[in-house]
Amino acid sequence: MKRTLEAMIMPGDPLMTQAIDAMKRYHQAQEAGLSEEEVESLRLEAKHLFATVGEYQLAALGYQPLTRH
Repeated sequence: MKRTLEAMIMPGDPLMTQAIDAMKRYHQAQEAGLSEEEVESLRLEAKHLFATVGEYQLAALGYQPLTRH
């Protein structure tokens, strides 16, 4: 089976859906004028989820992390 980037980013993927939902909550919080602390917390959550998606996709493509623990 050939692995392609398109196959790694499937619509409806639960992890990607979580990341997109977190980004939406962040933008909604900004628009609603929530406190800076709440907005920053949502931004960090979205950032973390998108980083996790990226790491997963790289691993699925066979890349090894630069840092080994």
